[in-house]
Amino acid sequence: MERLLLCVLVVLSTSLACAQLCPKRCMCQNLSPSLAILCTRTGLLFVPTVIDRRTVELRLTDNFITVVRRKDFSNMTSLVHLTLSRNTISQILPYAFADLRSLRALHLDNNRLLLIGAEQLKGLPNLRHLILSNNQLQDISPGAFDDFAGTLEDLDLSYNNLVQVPWDTIRRLNNVNSLNLDHNLIDYVPEGVFTNLLKLARLDMTSNKLKKIPPDPLFLRIPVYAKSKGSPLSSLVLSFGGNPLHCNCELLWLRRLTREDDLETCASPPDLLGKYFWTIPEEEFICEPPVITRYTGRLVVTEGEEAVLRCRGVGDPEPSIHWVSPEGKVVANTSRTTSYENGTLEVLIATVQDTGAFTCIASNAAGEATTSIELVVNPLPHLANGTAPNSSGRSGFFPLISPSKN
Repeated sequence: MERLLLCVLVVLSTSLACAQLCPKRCMCQNLSPSLAILCTRTGLLFVPTVIDRRTVELRLTDNFITVVRRKDFSNMTSLVHLTLSRNTISQILPYAFADLRSLRALHLDNNRLLLIGAEQLKGLPNLRHLILSNNQLQDISPGAFDDFAGTLEDLDLSYNNLVQVPWDTIRRLNNVNSLNLDHNLIDYVPEGVFTNLLKLARLDMTSNKLKKIPPDPLFLRIPVYAKSKGSPLSSLVLSFGGNPLHCNCELLWLRRLTREDDLETCASPPDLLGKYFWTIPEEEFICEPPVITRYTGRLVVTEGEEAVLRCRGVGDPEPSIHWVSPEGKVVANTSRTTSYENGTLEVLIATVQDTGAFTCIASNAAGEATTSIELVVNPLPHLANGTAPNSSGRSGFFPLISPSKN
């Protein structure tokens, strides 16, 4: 009898203790020795201050939390699953999750986050799933995911306003299985960025601003499918529809992949506008070699002045332009020389040694075109007593001319 009474008292005291630690209007599930706390649609404005530190799962979904503070999750070293979905979070203070060393899943979707800084997600060495979809993200710091780049298996950045993502970090997600970048404003993907993501099974880049997708060894090593259903385990499901694809020779590699659908369409060139990507014959994916259309004529400047050389080219794809000095070396950006993407070369302080023919090279996937521009740098005149007159500082820039006038 006494033993039975003692057991009843223990149960009651344990229940009372758990009730005291369970936040108001929340549901607490005692999964001894761990605890799950569910605070869905309870009208919370902040993370509850009374949370049992044994908690393994914490759901704070569908509330009105606006900020995540450093003290909100302090000492919660046992927490494995944290859900903050569908709140109004616009601010996460630095190191807000720093004590969550056991956390494996963090859901922050459907909030109002504008950016993820370098310190906001620090201290999550075991994170496996990070869901940041349906926010208003415009920027992610290059070091934001560094603490869990080697453990992350699922990254969802879909439905945001990202023009670019931290590609150097993406390269290091060696364990990632699913990568969702769809419904953003991404207009550029670095070549080979997915090469080492050997466990990647799903890559979604639907509805961005991509005109081209560069070839990647990963796509060539394993079969690429359009849908998960029916695809083998050792394959990649790649989705890229809804992008303004420019269907030229740069996408020929993608056209040659075996696919089962034809939902993607071309946005350009004009004769392929609106055509289904997979129905266009390979021979229509063509590029036009570059043609240099305008360039600076013979340029004469005085030693110490600025010299500006310009070169323009057209082609499909748009050619890149670089310069070669009279010594035959590629002109790099230095404190004295600057080469711009639009084809302009600035020599800020010209010397007599710069005299000679500078070569403009316009190149794209279909070939290259070159032209030479003569630069003459006249030495400063010297007076008999060894002093030099003041230079006017004006550069001798000649108007652009067409190749036919060369």
